[in-house]
Amino acid sequence: MSVLLHISDTHFGTEDPRVVEALVTLAAQQRPDMVVLSGDITQRARPAQFRAAKTFADRLGALVLAVPGNHDIALFDLWARFTHPYARYAKAFGSDLEPVHASQDLLVIGVNTTRPWRFKNGEVSAAQIDRVAARLAGASAQQLRVVVVHQPAAVIKAEDRADQLRGHHAALQAWAAAGADLVLGGHIHLPYTLAQHGLARRLWVVQAGTAVSSRIRLEVPNSVNILRWGASCGEQVRRGADAGKDCLVEQWDYARHEDVFVRTAATSVAPERG
Repeated sequence: MSVLLHISDTHFGTEDPRVVEALVTLAAQQRPDMVVLSGDITQRARPAQFRAAKTFADRLGALVLAVPGNHDIALFDLWARFTHPYARYAKAFGSDLEPVHASQDLLVIGVNTTRPWRFKNGEVSAAQIDRVAARLAGASAQQLRVVVVHQPAAVIKAEDRADQLRGHHAALQAWAAAGADLVLGGHIHLPYTLAQHGLARRLWVVQAGTAVSSRIRLEVPNSVNILRWGASCGEQVRRGADAGKDCLVEQWDYARHEDVFVRTAATSVAPERG
């Protein structure tokens, strides 16, 4: 079984040290095969914030695949923003803004949805949509096919529509047809798993809350997602089902009174094959 830890919106510079330590402990307990950071890793893209974020990521004990968020581009330093917007990010997390990880069980494709001329909103271009679709089309049946963006590809609250990824409709249509199973994101600090219907095949948008920041949304606590995929997962989620046909998406929330992350929800999704 492959285990993926999905973390978003850490906003280093506003992190709560107790939550940071609780998340490091969770990672040590769950031993993920890889960690996905879906953007807004820092609060103001300052070098010290990136250094703190990189130190944290290194403590998680797994391969890290990261994409930038709008907060990972300098906001007030306009020279840096428009001449070398990703230099600070690249120093900490590498110059590949759209990394891809492929293993026997996983295909994870990063997409940079930030734009230096957009201070908050994100977009996905036709070229990006086509690139991701081509990579998805070459996936094997054994691989869980995951696309990682920052801004949400689908929302559940009317108030969040303004923050939805520009180009999301075309992207979901193309990526579903090419075989995507999950589209991971963050940005709005609200966790949920949402099935998308009316596409060539069904896929799910999986959103993570803010992992360790004090900038929580209303009464929504810090949270992360754990994805489990493989034979053991298939047997665990749906007894009697064919092994490896289901993916378990777990939501883990920070329980402040216990100072630990606890599992609060689990959604079984069955990717379509064939």
